[in-house]
Amino acid sequence: MKNIRFLLIGVLFGIIMYKSEAASWYRIYEMFQFRSFHMYGIIGTGLATAILIVQYIKRKQLKDTSGEPIQFVDKKMSITRYLVGGTIFGLGWALTGACPGPMFTLLGAGYFASMGLVLVAALAGTWLYGIVRNRLPH
Repeated sequence: MKNIRFLLIGVLFGIIMYKSEAASWYRIYEMFQFRSFHMYGIIGTGLATAILIVQYIKRKQLKDTSGEPIQFVDKKMSITRYLVGGTIFGLGWALTGACPGPMFTLLGAGYFASMGLVLVAALAGTWLYGIVRNRLPH
């Protein structure tokens, strides 16, 4: 029951995604054709918000829900890794019209058949990555 706040934050996030049309296939299609700034504005606002929140967490040395300090670990830069991963993610996003956030939002909005299939495929891809992860360059 103490984790109900996370469910409420997720529901609020879904409502915002739906109302801002960030979960709209048409808006995503527009973005990939460089016809509209709408999605770039949403993504840019999210990025700016994340930067501010991370800086706040670092300066205030905030702790997570279990009382442990929140730590940010630097990742090794790899052009190939980000190029291949970003291409796979972008192709999946363009083909389905949904990345993980809108995927659950559209599922909650009642698009069970199409988004159910996308969710199963996303879970299968995550499972497959878990299997081959040790053999990939990191």
